Amino acid sequence: MKNKLRTNQAVIPGYAVFPLLSCVAVNFMVYMGTDAITKGWEHYDLTLPIDRVVPVVPAFASVYLGCYIFWIVNYILIARQGEEHCIRFATADMISRLICGIFYLIMPTTNIRPVITESGVWESVLLFVYSIDPPTRLFPSIHCLVSWFCYIGIRKQKNVPKAYRIFSCLFALLVCVSTQLTKQHYIVDALGGILIAEGTYWLAFHTQLYQYPKKLFDWLYRKCFHRKKRSVGKRVNCGE
Repeated sequence: MKNKLRTNQAVIPGYAVFPLLSCVAVNFMVYMGTDAITKGWEHYDLTLPIDRVVPVVPAFASVYLGCYIFWIVNYILIARQGEEHCIRFATADMISRLICGIFYLIMPTTNIRPVITESGVWESVLLFVYSIDPPTRLFPSIHCLVSWFCYIGIRKQKNVPKAYRIFSCLFALLVCVSTQLTKQHYIVDALGGILIAEGTYWLAFHTQLYQYPKKLFDWLYRKCFHRKKRSVGKRVNCGE
C-alpha cells in the first residue's frame, strides 16, 4: 500500500509511464513515417474561399509554438486522474493518430503559404516555423487534435479546478485559431482534428478497447518496475 501511495504521489504515476510514452511514440511514427512515405506523391489543397479571407497574424506563432507546454502539462494532469482514465485516454490518443495516418496516406494535403515581406520579431518566428514544419500532413490538424484532447481529457474531472478546465477549453480554441492566423492549417484541418478527438475519445470511454493496450502496459510495468525493485532489494541485502 505504501508503494502504491508513493506511485500516485509522483508527478507521473508509475502506471502512466508506458501509456504516455506510447502516445509520443505513435505520434512520431505516424507524423514522420507518413511524410517519408508520401514524398513525391500528389498532394491536395483543401483551401476554401473563407480561408483566403483570414489574415496572417505572425504574433500567433507564439501560441502555435507555446502550446507544446500546454500539451505536456495537461497530458500529465490527465494521466493523474486514475489508471483506467489514463489508459482509456492513451487508447483514444493512439487511435486518433492511426486515423490521422490513414488520411495522410490516402489524401496527402498541402497549402500555399503566404510570402512574409515584413521584418520583425514575430515575422522571424513565423518564418522559423515554416522552415522546420513543411506544409504537408495538414488534414486533420494534429495541433488542433492534441489541444482539444488536452481539454476533453479533464472536461468532466471535478477534482480539476473549474477555472483551469475553462482555461484549457479557451486555450485549445486559441491554438486552433493560431493554426489559421499563421496559415499553418485551414478550417477543414482544424474541424477534422476536433471531430477525430471527440470521436476517438467517445470510443475509448464507451467500449472496452482500452483493455488491449492495458494488457501490454501491465506486462511492461511488471517487467521493468518490478525487476528494478528486486534489483534494489538484492543490492541492499548484499550490503548487509
